[in-house]
Amino acid sequence: MSEIAVIGAGLMGHGIALILALGGHSVRLTDSRPETLEQVPGLIASALDTLRDAGAVAPDWTPERAAQAIRLEPDLAATVSGASLVIEAITENPEAKRTLFSELDRLCAPETRIASNTSYLDVFPLIPEARQSRALVMHWYTPPYIVDLVDVVPGPQTDPAVIEEARQLVLGLGQVPIVLKRFIPGYVANRIQSAISAEVYHLLDEGVASAREIDDAIIHGLALRIPILGHLAKADFTGIALLRHALANASYSPPPARTRSEAIDGLVAEGRTGVMAGKGFFDWGGRDPAELFRDRDRRLLALKQAMKQVGRMEGA
Repeated sequence: MSEIAVIGAGLMGHGIALILALGGHSVRLTDSRPETLEQVPGLIASALDTLRDAGAVAPDWTPERAAQAIRLEPDLAATVSGASLVIEAITENPEAKRTLFSELDRLCAPETRIASNTSYLDVFPLIPEARQSRALVMHWYTPPYIVDLVDVVPGPQTDPAVIEEARQLVLGLGQVPIVLKRFIPGYVANRIQSAISAEVYHLLDEGVASAREIDDAIIHGLALRIPILGHLAKADFTGIALLRHALANASYSPPPARTRSEAIDGLVAEGRTGVMAGKGFFDWGGRDPAELFRDRDRRLLALKQAMKQVGRMEGA
């Protein structure tokens, strides 16, 4: 697929456009908000600076080259005209997506593949019936040009050949496709992250440990082993019989489902809403949020390169 359209130029959309361009595709990018589209060149230039500094892209990947590979289009019809694949990356609002899919049905050629980057919504009931065989989910993680995981998910009527095309596309980007058998909200990684979050908020609200101590436990305990073993391969090293005993003894009880957290409510009430506000669980020292994101990305790239050198352990 050489001509790809991305609808939605926000946090995910511009990053998806960039990874597609780096993979050799011609990309058209649009957004319903002109001010969002205007921010794209600066965001892509900053991302390319980080990637070049880490040696993750060739030096000739300049903002000028990116501008040639990623065409910004204010008009939806011009964006999708002739595209073999359209990727929807707009707000997680069912009615907004339904309206867009209806427009795409009217504007796109019959053979056009339509993919959604949705994180949690089951978009297939929102897509016109005539498009079902060529509809799928392609879900990237932020930032898409660093995190390699991409969920590829069929709908009830999706042609298996369309899923295989998408899988090959992701492989061609140098990324890692996970093909699910069916849609499930959050896919695999986000569902596991949600389970971790439920326990973390429980520990915070119960006063068992501080935010710093919880993150230390994750970084110095869980995270050290996960890059080389994942979770199930680590279980092999622990011993399956021991895991069986742990289950039988009910040595862990998950926290009750919750729709709010006292710790989170308190932070929001204080205006500590995260990096963009300068403070969240931690005080980020008044640093420019853009610099903090660049610093995060530099560290992610360094870790990614180190992980490639170390390699993973896996059985057959």
